[in-house]
Amino acid sequence: MDIETFLQNESNHPADYRCGFVAIVGRPNVGKSTLMNHLIGQKISITSKKAQTTRNRVTGIYTDDTAQFVFVDTPGFQTKHRNALNDRLNQNVTEALSGVDAVVFVVEAMRFTDADRIVMKQLPTNTPVILVINKIDKNKAGNGGLQEFIDQISAEFKFAGHETVSAKHGLGIANLLARLRPYLPQSVPMYPEEMVTDRSSRFLATEIVREKLFRYLGEELPYAMNVEIEQFEEEENGLYRIYIAVLVDKDSQKAILIGKGGEKLKKISTEARLDMEKLFDTKVFLKVWVKVKSGWADDVRFLRELGL
Repeated sequence: MDIETFLQNESNHPADYRCGFVAIVGRPNVGKSTLMNHLIGQKISITSKKAQTTRNRVTGIYTDDTAQFVFVDTPGFQTKHRNALNDRLNQNVTEALSGVDAVVFVVEAMRFTDADRIVMKQLPTNTPVILVINKIDKNKAGNGGLQEFIDQISAEFKFAGHETVSAKHGLGIANLLARLRPYLPQSVPMYPEEMVTDRSSRFLATEIVREKLFRYLGEELPYAMNVEIEQFEEEENGLYRIYIAVLVDKDSQKAILIGKGGEKLKKISTEARLDMEKLFDTKVFLKVWVKVKSGWADDVRFLRELGL
């Protein structure tokens, strides 16, 4: 839909239509990205069993006949490993909490840690905050134990309400949307209804590669690696030609990433290309290679160049 058609269609929405921003926050690895992907009905945010895989605020958009939700998925608030990268990520979380209409605070069922409490201290007191208990499919304490767990957390902060979900299995998503809807201001939608993110294709391409890196490298590489676009071109026949560099700290890490005979990097590149073709709905030529840049995670200027 072009912008002119979008503007013409604005008047077609009911007078009580709602549109607003919702921040999704929580400590690392509580399922924020998985939750957002299910909320919007499409995978745009990187997911992994590893903590701290989301590095940028990712905006996801869900539109129905009554409202448009603009979700902001944030990095997990980092309390360990202080460096310029993690300081910048924590700043992203704090900034995401300002100017939104509601906040979703995600915690893991039956597990509330000091790291959760640190995030709780960042929550705004003048914006509705919904407590979301994720991973209820793993709850072994029964409903009684879960309610007691919710009551204990609610005693520490004044929440506007709570919902229980299993982001992995898509359970409780409709109830959460219904809970959030009244907190959105009455407004026409800000984005066309088929739009699911305001992020560029370039950004989404790097996120796909990063996800494969985390998935296939196991514990072999630290988090001090990043992905940057060297070249991104859309040819006349619709083909995307993408060249991506993976940044690591040391030559030894480069060897691990490439793997014996280049097999590991080849597998990462192939699976990333297939995901890109599905997301972009076109053929993709993808070339991925590894660059060594010592100390990049502590280089504030370089982080700024990467958009972090």
